[in-house]
Amino acid sequence: MNGIKQIDQSLFLFLNEMHTAFWDKAMFLFSSREIWIPFYLLIIYVIIKTFKRNSIYILILIGLSIALSDQFSVLIKNLVERLRPSNEPSINNLVHIVNNYRGGTFGFFSSHASNTITVAVITSLLFKNRMFSILIFAWAIIVSYTRVYLGLHYPGDILTGWLWGALIGFGFYKLIVFVQQRYFKSNLPEIRFKAITNEESIQLLLFVIIYAVTILVTINRLTKYQFFGQ
Repeated sequence: MNGIKQIDQSLFLFLNEMHTAFWDKAMFLFSSREIWIPFYLLIIYVIIKTFKRNSIYILILIGLSIALSDQFSVLIKNLVERLRPSNEPSINNLVHIVNNYRGGTFGFFSSHASNTITVAVITSLLFKNRMFSILIFAWAIIVSYTRVYLGLHYPGDILTGWLWGALIGFGFYKLIVFVQQRYFKSNLPEIRFKAITNEESIQLLLFVIIYAVTILVTINRLTKYQFFGQ
């Protein structure tokens, strides 16, 4: 176990030391839940458009899956009590911290990793579109990586969060299908077979690309004109 922890810590330090002033600002923003609200709303819109009346219980169950993913992570953090790297005395002086933000006391396992993969698994199974699946899992990986970049989680925290999130996502997708088959069978379309179109997945992809690029360009401009404090 100590050997695994040492590897985890070494890999964390290797990844965390790769940083620049520009990416500090970008990763801090990309790590926040609020910055992705427009993306969440667009996904909700596609769910409503695609699944019609079924979208009511689909969205409720997705919300419950995220709550379970998040709160179970909090429970495990308080049970395991593994310090975040930002709070670990033995490497404290080696960890790159952004905006002096160190998160909560404990970090195993990552709620960000768990929650994003939960969303990625459920929506990819619902939408059944390869392009969207690539997009949503790339988004989940990037958001998860920001937690390592910011010094808030070890890679092991992220991997465990992904595993738990995948289990929750798959389980709740199966629950969504069961609920329709058991209680709303007459409500079309049938969730097991309905998929979004390539046009819709392209629109989602373009939105994320344009949105992310706009944020990065804005950060670059504000940094250039010294809007951010040094």
